[in-house]
Amino acid sequence: MSLSGPTRQTRVAPGAWHRWPSVAALLLSLLLAACATPEQRDPTLGWTPEKLYAEAQDEIRSGRYGAAIKMLEKLEARYPFGRWAQQAQLDIAYAQFKDNDRALALASTDRFIKQFPAHPSLDYVHYLRGLINFNEQQGWLASLGGQDLSERDLRAAREAFDSFREVVTRFPDSRYAADAEARMKYLVNSMAAGEVHIARYYYKRGAYVAAVNRAQIAIRQYPNTPAIEEALFIVMKSYEQLGLDDLRADAERVLKANFPRSSLLSPGVSQADRRWWQVWR
Repeated sequence: MSLSGPTRQTRVAPGAWHRWPSVAALLLSLLLAACATPEQRDPTLGWTPEKLYAEAQDEIRSGRYGAAIKMLEKLEARYPFGRWAQQAQLDIAYAQFKDNDRALALASTDRFIKQFPAHPSLDYVHYLRGLINFNEQQGWLASLGGQDLSERDLRAAREAFDSFREVVTRFPDSRYAADAEARMKYLVNSMAAGEVHIARYYYKRGAYVAAVNRAQIAIRQYPNTPAIEEALFIVMKSYEQLGLDDLRADAERVLKANFPRSSLLSPGVSQADRRWWQVWR
């Protein structure tokens, strides 16, 4: 066969070219169906806001917080204006808190406060923000492990205190005010104990100046808390180690004036008091 000869052409059956558009259209429709978005296949399409919200509440009551958050996000996306979006944001923050997602829950409360600074539920949002930082569950688990709240990072405790104070000062008639005030008292004692714990840490490692500074923070900021007894004792012992006898005597005088029966000055007073001397003996 000669390669220089004319190329043989394939004959196409009459009308075959006219069938290609219909085949292409069929393939395109199948492709589009396969690429349908999850929203197009969402069984909740067409649901009323009332039904979406009711389903989200059922998920929350059942402890399925992740599913509740997804339902509430759909509610907010489909009804972005008005009370449904606002209620969805409130419940999303709560569900994130219950789902132990502290970062997202705090971000949600921040967003709500910025978007709706005059909302009638603003007292609840500040209270919820306090709860997120207070984090009762972690406190309870820590106590099981022999760790006190005062021995952890104090930043969250301070932020919780600030949020609860916002409720008490700005919304004194709020249904959350009494509980917020009670938690503030607990947090004050814990933060004072936290500062003393750090001062004790410095003292036991020979950093006596740092121990004095940290103990004095507790004395200045939390003057009426039980932890002040040990704070004064740390100051006294640190000055003793530094050879500053006059300052040591002043610290002892203040300690005796405020805590005349202090077990720190009279070891072995009772079984309960021995915890002090397990640290300082």
